[in-house]
Amino acid sequence: MKPLAIIGAGSWGTALAVVLAPRFPEMRLWVYEADLASRMQATRENDVYLPGFRVPTNVVIISSLSAAVRDAGIVVSVIPSHLVRSIYQQMLGFLSETMVFVSATKGLENDTLLRPSEIIHDVVSSRWVPRVAVLSGPTFAREVAARKPTALVVASNDARLASCLRAAFAGPTFRLYSSEDLVGVELGGSIKNVIAIAAGVVEGMGLGHNPLAAIITRGLAEMTRLVVALGGRAQTLSGLAGLGDLVLTCTGELSRNRSVGIELARGRTLEEIVGSMKMVAEGIKTTKAAVELAGRCGVEMPIAEQMYQILHFGLDPREAVQRLMERSLKGE
Repeated sequence: MKPLAIIGAGSWGTALAVVLAPRFPEMRLWVYEADLASRMQATRENDVYLPGFRVPTNVVIISSLSAAVRDAGIVVSVIPSHLVRSIYQQMLGFLSETMVFVSATKGLENDTLLRPSEIIHDVVSSRWVPRVAVLSGPTFAREVAARKPTALVVASNDARLASCLRAAFAGPTFRLYSSEDLVGVELGGSIKNVIAIAAGVVEGMGLGHNPLAAIITRGLAEMTRLVVALGGRAQTLSGLAGLGDLVLTCTGELSRNRSVGIELARGRTLEEIVGSMKMVAEGIKTTKAAVELAGRCGVEMPIAEQMYQILHFGLDPREAVQRLMERSLKGE
C-alpha cells in the first residue's frame, strides 16, 4: 500500500493522523511550522494544536511538501480554505496522476467562491483531470483523537472512489458513509460554520434555548436552499454533513465558530477575537463568500446576511437579532 500524506497539522489534520495510522503502514504528516515539526519529531505530540495525544510512530512528521507527497497514494489536505490554492500550486510539480486527493477543508475561497474540491480540480487539471473526494461530518478533533465513536461522510462524483476511501479509512471508532453528492456534502460543511457563529451570538446574549433551536432549523433551511440552487441534493443536508455537523458546531463547547459568536455578543471586536485564537475559525471568511454566493444564485439567507453585517460592518448583535425577528412574515 502506498503512503498516505496528510497536508496540514492543525488539530484536525493531527487527529486524522492519529486515527488513520493503524490503517496505513506508512503515513506522512506535513507541518507548516518548521519549529513545530522539530518538536513533534522529538516528542510525538502536537503541543500547539492538539496537546495530550501521541502521534503514532508510523507517521513521518515532515516540513517538506515535496517529501510529504512523493509516491503517496492518497493526499488528504487539511488546510485553511484561503491557503488551498497556494499549497496545491506549490505541490503540483510533485503530484502524479495515480494519486487520489481528499479535501478535509471546510470553507470557500473568497475571491472565486469555489469549494476546496473545485480549487484542487482547478489547479491540478492544468496537468491532468484529478480524482477528488471530500471528507466531512460532525467531528471535533480532540474526540476523534481520543478514539470516541465518530461518523462522517466521504463524497465524490465517482461512486467507486468514495466507496474505496470509505473502506480504506473506516475503523473501530471511525465510521464512514459514502455519497455522490459532492456539492451538498462540501457546502454543508462550509456553511454550517456561518450558522454556528449565529448560534454563538444567541448564547453570548443569554437568550436561551428557543432562539438556538430556531437558528439551527432556519439555518438548515438556508443551507439547503443554497445547496439545491447549486445542484446538490436537499436530503444530503438532513444527514451527517448537514444537520449532524450543524448541531455539533452550534451546540458544542469545542466549536471555534460558536466561540466567535459568543465573544462578539459580549462586546469584543473581531480583531481581538481573531488575535487571541491559535486556530482558524473558518466561518469568519466563509460568511462573506456565502452571502456573495447566495446573491449570485438568488437565494435568501437572512441569518448569514446578518452575520456578515456583524463581522464585516460592526452591526450590534442585538440589532441583528431584532432584524431577523422583524422580517416580513411568511410560510415555512
